[in-house]
Amino acid sequence: METLKIDIKNALSFFKKNDFDHYSELTKNADIALKNKTGKGSEFLGWYDLPVKIANSEIAAINAHANDLRKKSDVIVVIGIGGSYLGAKALIEALSGQFDHLTNKPGNPLILFAGQNLSEDYMFELMDFLKDRKFSLIVISKSGTTTEPAVSFRILKNELESKVGKKEASERIIAITDASKGALRSMANQEAYKSFIIDDNIGGRFSVLSPVGLLPVACAGFDIEKIVNGAKDFMYHGNKTELADNHVYTYAAIRHALYKQNKTTEILANFDPRLNYIAEWWKQLYGESEGKENKGIFPASVSFTTDLHSMGQYIQEGLRNIFETVISVEKPKHNLTVPSDPDNFDKLNFLAGKHLDYINKMAELGTMLAHIDGGVPNIKITLPEINEYYLGQLIYFFEKACAISGYLLEINPFDQPGVEEYKRNMFALLDKPGFEEETRKIKERLK
Repeated sequence: METLKIDIKNALSFFKKNDFDHYSELTKNADIALKNKTGKGSEFLGWYDLPVKIANSEIAAINAHANDLRKKSDVIVVIGIGGSYLGAKALIEALSGQFDHLTNKPGNPLILFAGQNLSEDYMFELMDFLKDRKFSLIVISKSGTTTEPAVSFRILKNELESKVGKKEASERIIAITDASKGALRSMANQEAYKSFIIDDNIGGRFSVLSPVGLLPVACAGFDIEKIVNGAKDFMYHGNKTELADNHVYTYAAIRHALYKQNKTTEILANFDPRLNYIAEWWKQLYGESEGKENKGIFPASVSFTTDLHSMGQYIQEGLRNIFETVISVEKPKHNLTVPSDPDNFDKLNFLAGKHLDYINKMAELGTMLAHIDGGVPNIKITLPEINEYYLGQLIYFFEKACAISGYLLEINPFDQPGVEEYKRNMFALLDKPGFEEETRKIKERLK
């Protein structure tokens, strides 16, 4: 099978000859630190060889539980926040027909998400939508006490138990949580929920190739074995040690080289709206991993050609601290050509008979050339097509490149100390027991 490709010639043109050569050793050393677990955050490297370590029996168990929920449900609600939902949503959105959610077919439940926000209106409207439908829950949390998913699970569990009774509800809830500790593990044990384990050595944003991402994707009816196989095959590609031959090294290196040239914002662009949530997952992966110690590239995203009519002007002529990574898809799923029109009022008969994908590809090429001329270095990542296998490759490609990028920045790419700040403030404002001193200080500050 093919692998995804990377082309950096339109970024290298912004460097002097040989400016990039020293990255061969730097990226190789970073990868050795990952393999040998000698770098920062090495206790969170469970994702590194996950595609080859996940057992066929676990994939079979995920599929079996997914099929059980599919038979029982019109809707399956996945409860989680950050990496506990973004990877699954990214894969489901990419693999689904773009209007599938409007035609919920029997035996193919709608996958919805909760616990990723605290909006009262969102939860009310979700509850109203579920009122006359059979639904099941997948709740994902290592601790079971993260506020957003814990509140959502409490509300939805209460509704499910009221609707079908505690016994039936327990058969419609699957918990993905810690093996032995935490509130959700205690609840799963007490209520006899089916469960899968989040290993301690896998952080949330690196967990999409574990049950965290695979169970919701299987519930949506997609082939998770192909996703894992794509990631596994790409791992073998990643064993190449020369910079020019290793796509992961190439991407990590060119990003860091551009960052050293004060290109501090990376825009991930696509020309297919199915990839919009891949960009959302990518933003968390890179933002939470790199944004530390006053360092890091700010991850942004656009969906073209749509955003050429909103963000295009800034990218073309705004502050020159940006570079662009374009995900290009070689082969569309369907075929559609432009018809001829005898009146030709719109003057578009020159496009008659041409495939929409061909027109889109010319827009893609024209955009990249314009942005390069405007001083924006471009990286191009090409997927042969959007399917489970190549998305598995893409997920692992971004994960490993992110880890190497973090080591090039000399930070720990696997922790997120800054995320705790808002939580402390929120708990103090909510008068959470144990936060009395923080409550006093923050209320004094707000006078």
